[in-house]
Amino acid sequence: MKKHIFSIFLLWLTFSPIAVAENSAVIIMYHRFGENNFPSTNIRIEQFEQHILKLKTEKYNVLPISKILSNIKNGLPLPSKTVGITIDDGYKSIYTKAWPRLKKAGFPFTVFISTDFIGKSRPNRLTWSEITEMKNSGVDFGAHTASHAHMTQKTKAFNIGEITRSDQKMLEKLGKKSEIFAYPFGEANSRVFDIVRQSGYSYAFGQHSGVVNSFSNNYFLPRFALNERYGDLDRFSVVINALPLPVKDLTPSDPEIGNTNPPNIGFSIAKNLSNLDRLRCYTGSEGRVSTTLLGKNRIEVRMTKPFTSERTRLNCTVKGPQNRWRWFGWMYVLNKNSSQQ
Repeated sequence: MKKHIFSIFLLWLTFSPIAVAENSAVIIMYHRFGENNFPSTNIRIEQFEQHILKLKTEKYNVLPISKILSNIKNGLPLPSKTVGITIDDGYKSIYTKAWPRLKKAGFPFTVFISTDFIGKSRPNRLTWSEITEMKNSGVDFGAHTASHAHMTQKTKAFNIGEITRSDQKMLEKLGKKSEIFAYPFGEANSRVFDIVRQSGYSYAFGQHSGVVNSFSNNYFLPRFALNERYGDLDRFSVVINALPLPVKDLTPSDPEIGNTNPPNIGFSIAKNLSNLDRLRCYTGSEGRVSTTLLGKNRIEVRMTKPFTSERTRLNCTVKGPQNRWRWFGWMYVLNKNSSQQ
């Protein structure tokens, strides 16, 4: 009898989606919905409905962001094909267009709000009553500073004031502050990391692509940004099927560009993976850049052109099992006010 029970357990272990899942999840990010005058931050409604339909009909596991992050941090399994949904800034179309569709699908999501823009008679922004209504129905709200400033260009005192003002307003209006933060514009550096950590947040999101996993920096977590240009169904399918490229010992570890521009980037792959000789890296400023595999798992990335944009993204990918892409991304900031403390 015991042998029979053990055989059933082994069968479950083999075919259970939880058992075969990696300790990782894809997090996607939106801003506006059906606001076609803002294509760089907007997703068209027909695109958004295609996304929801695919997640629903192909049985992806859309879970609350807090649950995803807690499981990964504590080494607990997540179902296969786990996806989390985030929305930044707090535009009115979240309430009028996104929420009804996500609620109908039964999908949880988190909205990161910049509190100075809420309830100030701005017709394109959420009101506190709308936020409270959504919160009471299960929508989660995270912090996004008070005024949506470029944090890497501000002083320590300014950034602490921004976070304090945001926390106080969230506490006043929603009864608690969030433990999850999202950087405006996805911009951060080591000084900003420390401020966010010391302010009591447990996690912080950027706006660079990649899959959240146990090796991710909890204060610079990746998300796949979706807009009109990068929101077609083919790209969405690639994104939600992405696997982690688990990276450790990243150098330089500070996203802010120092005296060496372009930076000499290196990282180690934290697990034994195949095909690393086929890994390819790209930057927004140069396209495909040189990669060298040292030994079995150390990657060197070399660019030939200096970064000139305020924000430059690095994306490294390699084909994984089931024709899915393993993906690691990072965002670098070029800060002309780097002397700010």
